[in-house]
Amino acid sequence: MGKRSARVPRPLDCQARAAADPVGMSTPTHRAVVIGGGAAGFFGAITCAEALKALPPAQRRGQVVIHEATIHPLAKVRISGGGRCNLTHACFEPRELSKRYPRGSRELIGPFTKWGPRDTVAWFEGRGVATKAEEDGRMFPVTNDSASVVDCLRRAATEADIPLALGRSVLGVQLREGGGFRLDVAGGTVVECDRLLIATGGGGDSAGMRLAQSLGHAIEKPVPSLFTFNVKDPRLGGLSGLASQRARVTVPGTKLSEEGPVLVTHWGLSGPAILRTSAWGARELAERRYQFTLRINWSPAHNREAALRELTAARAANQRKQLATWCPFPSVPARLWERLLVAAGLQAESQWAVCSNDGLARLAAQVTESEFQVTDKSTNKEEFVTCGGVRLSEVDFRTMQSRLVPGLFFAGEVLYIDGITGGFNFQAAWTTGRLAGLAMAEGL
Repeated sequence: MGKRSARVPRPLDCQARAAADPVGMSTPTHRAVVIGGGAAGFFGAITCAEALKALPPAQRRGQVVIHEATIHPLAKVRISGGGRCNLTHACFEPRELSKRYPRGSRELIGPFTKWGPRDTVAWFEGRGVATKAEEDGRMFPVTNDSASVVDCLRRAATEADIPLALGRSVLGVQLREGGGFRLDVAGGTVVECDRLLIATGGGGDSAGMRLAQSLGHAIEKPVPSLFTFNVKDPRLGGLSGLASQRARVTVPGTKLSEEGPVLVTHWGLSGPAILRTSAWGARELAERRYQFTLRINWSPAHNREAALRELTAARAANQRKQLATWCPFPSVPARLWERLLVAAGLQAESQWAVCSNDGLARLAAQVTESEFQVTDKSTNKEEFVTCGGVRLSEVDFRTMQSRLVPGLFFAGEVLYIDGITGGFNFQAAWTTGRLAGLAMAEGL
């Protein structure tokens, strides 16, 4: 038989081998280990590895390794934005940007001055991923494909010589005498490192939170954020997919109030205004067990009295027209308008001329003060964001290093940080991962 020629491994092959041999080195001690193969973990690892490569050869000791519990790194990046990856937001002033974070807004002002959306866009575009901003400020790759972002990050990790230990969850962490960490990895493997970055994301089952707690950190209990509302109401039946481009939603008895698009779904209500309400009210709505009254003004340019005046004027000007064929509120979709008419006790085919003052008053209430009973929540598409994580007072936001354990760093949603919908959670991941990566490299 002829000698088989050696095949040059592609990046995926290198990563697959790293999964089988997570250490991938003769020495058991790594320069830095990153726990979590998501956006923050990759960005932190790449930043650290690239900074280390810039050091003189005599100072290049060890390697940066990513440990990911699953065999699907960057899974959340891949499904985000409906598969398009809303990687940041076109809000470039740090203080204004920080206002989009229900938790962590004050702490993120400083980090955003060091690495903000402009830096994120420049980083990806410098690696071949051009971006675009949509009318609402969300920024996507021009390909409209999250694979562009995933491939970019994996390619950058490969070029920075970062092994991926896939399917190798870290079960425990101990402090080494004299500094550094000893990691117990699934399968009986032991790994040691000088610096450790926990970037596992949020969620009640977050391994990163358990590890942080074992090292002395306090954890704010995670609850869901960015979820949709389950509503069963005849006004919404059969309207799945219908969107009102401008509505104001409020939760009576709270300060929650958001304005923006509202989408009717099979299970109830979604859309930016609903998701922002869920983010700002994450803890309060959890305390209510996701059972509460939701009030919607389908024409936020009007209050109830102004809507009644508009309807009275419409009756005078359109006496022979049918109610269903003439809606004086541009933001109310035609099919929803018909449902509101019925809910107000009016016949859609009736003429405006026969509509009583009481009927108009009831219709004005339906337009501006529709109330719906929310009975539960649902995850927004396949995405999942939590409100909860490592207590922020225990982290130095100049470096993302623990104030309790030298050499321990945090990035992303494992922290008690979460943003509203629109690319803000990814921006927090890029920013905190960047600062952690730089600090890990400088401190070694």
